[in-house]
Amino acid sequence: MTGTRHAIVTGCSSGIGKAIAERLLADGWAVTGLSRSEASLGPGFRWLHADLSDPASVAETAARIDPADALVHAAGYQRTALLGELDPEALAGMFAVHVGAASALANEVVPRMPDGGRVLLIGSRTSTGAAGKSQYAATKAALMGMGRTWAQELAPRGITVNVLSPGPTDTPMLADPGRAATPPKLPALGRLVDPEDVAALAGFLLGPHGKSITGQNYVICGGASL
Repeated sequence: MTGTRHAIVTGCSSGIGKAIAERLLADGWAVTGLSRSEASLGPGFRWLHADLSDPASVAETAARIDPADALVHAAGYQRTALLGELDPEALAGMFAVHVGAASALANEVVPRMPDGGRVLLIGSRTSTGAAGKSQYAATKAALMGMGRTWAQELAPRGITVNVLSPGPTDTPMLADPGRAATPPKLPALGRLVDPEDVAALAGFLLGPHGKSITGQNYVICGGASL
């Protein structure tokens, strides 16, 4: 990849998506951000409205964007409930945003991506299971299978596909009433994960030295998984 690299980042208006977009801009990338809420991140950034809960419309938006060297799918939200109180609409909504949008975007963006490009999916430490989070965990676990499959398909083109799986991160999601059934717990290190730390690892995986890493899942949890 030469010249100014271009990345598409979803969920760029807050949280991890915003931190990753800001990190890439600082590293000299041009960034096209997709989100429902408007974002303004300065020179090199272009924002486009996108409803990630509607994968078909997201694909239509992506089709109008110039070819990208990297695709980062960070948009997401969480609804929690114990078995016996699960809401099918919550599962359908999270699946659309986490998995459906990722699939629709990659299907549109990656065929036009230069060889040697990057795909990064934001998963979750809870993808292996967490009480009260079965539906959320299921959608994030789906990203693992999808990402590893894409990694196999795209290896001949030198395009890497990886997953970043944060634990409890200091973002607005922690205060979302929709996850009130499972209040966040401080991980073993005694503090929430910093979005900028997640963004720093994202920057490495998306950069030139990430070229030999593909099909992997990186857990950044502050020791919550210990």
